[in-house]
Amino acid sequence: MSPVAPLSAFGKHDLDRAGGKGANLGELVSHGFPVPGGFVVTTDAYAQVAQTVDLTAGPGAIRAAFERAEVPAPLRELIAGAYRDLGAGPVAVRSSATAEDLPGAAFAGQQDTYLNVTGEDAVVDAVRRCWGSLWTDRAVAYRAKLGLEGEVRIAVVVQVMVEAELAGVMFTADPVTGARDRMVVDSSAGLGEAVVSGLVTPDHYVLDPGGRVVDFTPGRREVVIRAVAGGGVVHDTAAGTPVRLGEGQLAELLRLGRAVAAHYGRPQDIEWAVDHDGTVFLVQARPMTALPPPPLKLNAVERKMGSILLDYLPIRPYPIDMSTWIPHGPVGMMSKIGEHYGLKGVFAGILPEVDGVVDRLVPRAPRPTPRMLALPFRLVAQARRHDPARWRQDPRFTAFTAACEALAAEDLAAMSWEELIRVPRQALDLVGSVTRLRIDYLPGTGLALLRLLAVLTLTGRRRRLGDLIAGARTRTTDANEALERLAEQVRATPGLAGALTPDSIAAFPEFAASFGAFLAEYGHRETASPILVTPPTMGEQPQTVLDTVRMLASSPPRPERHAPAASKLVRAAQAGVAFREDSHFFFTLPLPVLRGSLLEIGRRLAQQGVLDEPDDVFHLRLEELESGGDGLRETMVARRARRQELAGVRLIDPRSVFPPREHGDALVSGTPGGNGLATGPVKVIREPSEFGKLEPGDVLVCPYTNPSWTPLFQRAAAVVVDAGSMASHAAIVAREYGIPAIMGSADGTTVLHDGQLVTVDGDTGHVTAAPVPEPASEPASEPASEPASEPASEPAPGPTAGPTEGPTAGPTAESGTRAATRRGADA
Repeated sequence: MSPVAPLSAFGKHDLDRAGGKGANLGELVSHGFPVPGGFVVTTDAYAQVAQTVDLTAGPGAIRAAFERAEVPAPLRELIAGAYRDLGAGPVAVRSSATAEDLPGAAFAGQQDTYLNVTGEDAVVDAVRRCWGSLWTDRAVAYRAKLGLEGEVRIAVVVQVMVEAELAGVMFTADPVTGARDRMVVDSSAGLGEAVVSGLVTPDHYVLDPGGRVVDFTPGRREVVIRAVAGGGVVHDTAAGTPVRLGEGQLAELLRLGRAVAAHYGRPQDIEWAVDHDGTVFLVQARPMTALPPPPLKLNAVERKMGSILLDYLPIRPYPIDMSTWIPHGPVGMMSKIGEHYGLKGVFAGILPEVDGVVDRLVPRAPRPTPRMLALPFRLVAQARRHDPARWRQDPRFTAFTAACEALAAEDLAAMSWEELIRVPRQALDLVGSVTRLRIDYLPGTGLALLRLLAVLTLTGRRRRLGDLIAGARTRTTDANEALERLAEQVRATPGLAGALTPDSIAAFPEFAASFGAFLAEYGHRETASPILVTPPTMGEQPQTVLDTVRMLASSPPRPERHAPAASKLVRAAQAGVAFREDSHFFFTLPLPVLRGSLLEIGRRLAQQGVLDEPDDVFHLRLEELESGGDGLRETMVARRARRQELAGVRLIDPRSVFPPREHGDALVSGTPGGNGLATGPVKVIREPSEFGKLEPGDVLVCPYTNPSWTPLFQRAAAVVVDAGSMASHAAIVAREYGIPAIMGSADGTTVLHDGQLVTVDGDTGHVTAAPVPEPASEPASEPASEPASEPASEPAPGPTAGPTEGPTAGPTAESGTRAATRRGADA
């Protein structure tokens, strides 16, 4: 094919030669859409001229070199001839990079466009400038952000200028709400450049499926961009009579938008123009990027499923998660357990993928099968055979831990490729035995909890269930106590508090040994999510653990809580809770091996140039790695760009899972998870690396929790979590520590802010603003030169460790500006 060809010669599969814009416009032309005539100066032409440019120089130098480069005479004549074939009148010259207008990379405004260009020399010069715009600082930075360095070439689209009376953009789905049954049209007078560049506040239309305008906001007409005779444009700032779209034009835009979206099979971002005769033209179409998932209407069961899933999915799963730990780890385990007991489709289809990347979260209700009719009898029979208090004596558990230990002892770096590529499956195969253990022992857990609940209900003490089962001894409790012992070492060792980094603790051998033992015992635990392999484990983030130790050591330890003597019924329920918690603790034993083998595979592929970094392996699926072959790099780059595009898009709107609770003066509301009342300053903690920010007496506000977060509860006055339910880790541990907790606030981390003084009511599930205390004034009779006397005793910082009969208050280190008060539940 010639390096210069008409738009009609290209289609959506010609990205490598026509760039994103050229390929999409050619596709529209070939399917009869109203697109202004034009041609493409292909990437082959760019490559021909690029041979004369030093592409190893800096971006500024490369751009300047393109702008003054000599275009070979044959190529110049091809461009001039194609321009003459268009009528040699005014044209738009637009950049069309090979990575733009794609599902994962819009490249909106990153390369240059030149409007109303007239004359052969001006057109050739504009083409050169478009080539050079591939190397602007903004374009280079954008490619670096998407990991596309060295991957991009550029074509140039030349089209007949539309003498636009009106122009703008339409989205075939609502870009803010994600609603697919709405079309949004932004319109303004003159050329569309004023709208797409943000120079004007356009008329804003929202259309329903029938074309009815359901919302309209008039624009402000700050500027109108118009073509001028002889070439170029003028920015007219003199406001005139508003020109608006008529019903017929809106109807035509709706028709065209639907047709384009249907053709591509996904919502589209379309630039359009209406000429002085009223004809509508399409001048660009590309997939909508960063589009939120469509709003969901969930029933009660689906909301319950969503509340569980949001607690486990703080980040978007990678393709490697979707092909390893999600189907084989806790999600796969619960699916198998549900199916065993007669529930079909537990967690099935909850994470649909688009372009190989998880697009959204869709909670689904499992479907009961006839097998459930016999469920009560089967559960009782299994509960009698398998006592949760003795599950660790089961030979299957012993075999599982031994196999995990043996696999963990293998030297991954010394393995051949054939050996290494088998390790992920070996790690995943290990978890099957724990699934069987859960199937056998969970009925005993459920039966014990039901018995206790029945007795408490009959005696009018149902609300005490959470407090009673919170006394269960679990591996999470063990881990928290081990952290407290490390904190005690810090308090007792001069100089250690200022040396809590992985390198510096070597100067304190006793602490270093204790810390090493902690990581050996608990380092396999997840930091972000138990259902994903991609986040690092605690062992991989020793600084996060040390920051937690520093936080715990910053104030005296809380007094130990001694649980009262428990009845046999309570002990059985606590054993069930411990089984649920501890079986998960051991279930994650293969996680470091699985993650380590994947990163070692990634390291070797990066050495071969297939990947840029070892963790790029997360953008691939396990079966793709096992089969090898060509195309791994291209697949990785495309998915990496798509994931980057979705970085600011939530998997699901939490408000669809946790509907707003009306309460007059509440800042946020949610489900009560731990009884009591507490007042303190907000501290928003979004991820484990921020654990060190929490100070004694803070109200911990976080998006999710898992067992690695629970040490923070020892110092928090209360906890407010965006996700979760009364049965989540956060609620259970909050009750154990006797602090108020609110689960499923949906937007606590966005509404509340650091330092804001609030009152958390764990009984009602409401967070309200608290009055800021007035700073204590100095006594008037005290001489300024005389130091204030020391108080006879200093109250302990922060809230008390356990429930109290009445309000208690203790000043923190910043007395007068920070305070925490709490009222606990009756223990």
